[in-house]
Amino acid sequence: MINEGFEAVKSWCFEEAAKVLKKIGGKTPQKGFVLFETGYGPSGLPHIGTFGEVVRTCFVMFAFRQLAPSISVKLVCISDDYDGMRKIPDNVPNKESLIPHLKKPLTAVPDPFATAQSYGHNMNARLCSFLDSFGFEYQFLSATECYKNGKFNAAMLKVVEKYDELMELMMKNLGEQRQETYSPIMPISPISGKVLESGVKGVNKANGTVIFVDEDGVEKEISVCNGNCKLQWKIDFGARWMSLEVDYEIFGKDHMPNEKLYQQICKILGGVPPVNYWYELFLGEDGAKISKSKGNGVSVEQWLQYAPKESMSLFMYQKPKTAKRLFFDVIPRYVDEYIQYTEGYHKQSEAEKLENPSYYINFGSVPVLNLGAVNYSLLLNLASACNPENDAILWGFIEKYNPQLHKGSVKFLDDMVQKSLNYYNNFIKPHKKFRPATPQEAAAINNLLAELTKMGDEASGDEMQNIVYKIGKEAEFDIKNWFVAIYQILLGQDSGPRVGSFIKIFGLKNFAELCKSKV
Repeated sequence: MINEGFEAVKSWCFEEAAKVLKKIGGKTPQKGFVLFETGYGPSGLPHIGTFGEVVRTCFVMFAFRQLAPSISVKLVCISDDYDGMRKIPDNVPNKESLIPHLKKPLTAVPDPFATAQSYGHNMNARLCSFLDSFGFEYQFLSATECYKNGKFNAAMLKVVEKYDELMELMMKNLGEQRQETYSPIMPISPISGKVLESGVKGVNKANGTVIFVDEDGVEKEISVCNGNCKLQWKIDFGARWMSLEVDYEIFGKDHMPNEKLYQQICKILGGVPPVNYWYELFLGEDGAKISKSKGNGVSVEQWLQYAPKESMSLFMYQKPKTAKRLFFDVIPRYVDEYIQYTEGYHKQSEAEKLENPSYYINFGSVPVLNLGAVNYSLLLNLASACNPENDAILWGFIEKYNPQLHKGSVKFLDDMVQKSLNYYNNFIKPHKKFRPATPQEAAAINNLLAELTKMGDEASGDEMQNIVYKIGKEAEFDIKNWFVAIYQILLGQDSGPRVGSFIKIFGLKNFAELCKSKV
């Protein structure tokens, strides 16, 4: 039964879920569930883009559950760990030790970190670790195991059966030089254990075998089943869709040129292509695409060192088809936006709630925060003002502002306080640069102190903000430049939160001492 109450929702997640529902004809597939799939290439350390692919798939799966609560769903995360290692990543230790193992399947390459059975196993463990930390419900599949344990045997034999048709399709999509060596099937050399990208002479359809010239120059014939061979990556895409009966898969924009090809391959093999959704790639600090092998951009572990996990989910939720710069300086914005969405959620109508990102980020269970004026940017400015050695000083300000906001009262706040301090120490403190006030600015700051003192500590943050604005107008400052001047002179930085909220929580006495020390 379809839940019609969600049909008018404009969230991209619901739009995608509706496409999946249409694909399956509004009823449970014969396999008993709708399969959402996400793939992972473990050639380098898992990065935030990998997380983004999984969490976005989860957003769509959650929306599907709201649309069709009676239809079961399943998420499979498959690692392409049977791929040959083409190059050695820049961000791994003991790189020289990996050189003899180039072109071997990633699960046959020794682990340079010396903590796992192989390089591929190490990368898979890292992937599962951070997926588990987010509480995702998924089934992990290793391509190595699927090839070796026979799960992909039927697909491999189907590729042998349709070999000529697949070759005809691929020849139209390959350059002249690659056409000479291409085969949909790549044997694993019995001699070296390497994935052979050339040397295939053909297949024996009756026997389900591939004929190839091995590295010793000898022509051989082996079964395509049980891990003796693997598929070229474009063929693998379509074959996997057919084999697992995938209903939905998200992938990066770099796959867009091949999307129709993947679908054609799936159809040739007798499958029904899934609904697809492409997302824009993330950009690093310099505007270049982030890369697993280069390790540029921000890792999942790094983001979580500086901010609550919900902020990272918000980064993934918003505008997935827009290229976004992914570096440390975007973190404060996404923490504060998450707070705004979550605080606002509980004041919205039921229809508005379904358009609120926090609804998806929390999979329908949106917490009550009640943080008032406390947000990430404000905590950073408190730290700038008092340079705390630990979080106790920050908690002192917070509890004075609102006694109900004490350590342990709100899990998100606990997380945010500690991580904002990490961010301050690593990214703000080393770069603080105070500038002296001009005579006009010094006079305005002294006037501001005088006006605030008349109001007293009982004034609200909004009332204090109004006074800051009033003093700036009276001094005939450009208002934006006036606030920037306050940040630069008092805090040694170029930006910050609402000055009134900062003064309210920092305290008039503390603010007066700060001003006197700088003006």
